[in-house]
Amino acid sequence: MPTQAQIAANQKNAQLSTGPTSDAGKAKSSLNGVKNALTGATVLLPSDDVAAYERVIASSFAEWEPETDREKSLVQSIADTQWRLLRIPSLESGIYALGRLQYAGKFADQPEAVRSTLLEAFIFQTSRRDLTNLRIQESRLRRHREKDLAELETLTEERLAKREARLTAAAHMYERFQENEDEFDPAEFGFEFSFDEIEERVGLFEGRRIGCKYPEQFAKIHAAELKEDREAA
Repeated sequence: MPTQAQIAANQKNAQLSTGPTSDAGKAKSSLNGVKNALTGATVLLPSDDVAAYERVIASSFAEWEPETDREKSLVQSIADTQWRLLRIPSLESGIYALGRLQYAGKFADQPEAVRSTLLEAFIFQTSRRDLTNLRIQESRLRRHREKDLAELETLTEERLAKREARLTAAAHMYERFQENEDEFDPAEFGFEFSFDEIEERVGLFEGRRIGCKYPEQFAKIHAAELKEDREAA
């Protein structure tokens, strides 16, 4: 999870300016996100809902449950990118809202239904550059998120695979200690697993062995388990 210092820094950045007070000024100010909140280091804008941002962060960390510093950094980056992507629809709406204020008197001689359509088309033409920029930034953000997601998935899979191998090794060692009626302390051998986890894995071994119909099948399974144990060690 992001630290309170990180959240406080974002809040402080967001509060550096109280922003404009007029409707036109607010609409124009919202478009600043095209240049900074979508591309720069600042994540929160003055108008952003800090609680909503924190919920996005918390949801991402709850989904991925990162453990290493790199994993946590990637989850934070993914959540921040998602927050920026969520801002794009409001920025697009802001472009049209600003246009309606700036060109409120345009096409006044036309019927209202026609005038509304003409005004929307005119705003699109005059704001084409900003709208195109939004699409470009959206594509860039999505690529960035996909890259982070791919790295995070790889790191998570590797970490979980190593954990599974170590748990299997701990379970085999536990079995051997039981056979010799010796006391087994997982921590003494560098294992971070609880006895419940280890015994559950031993139960899986026993279930596989009971399922064997012939002694040679059991021998093959047991040999494979020993091989996994040695490789994990």
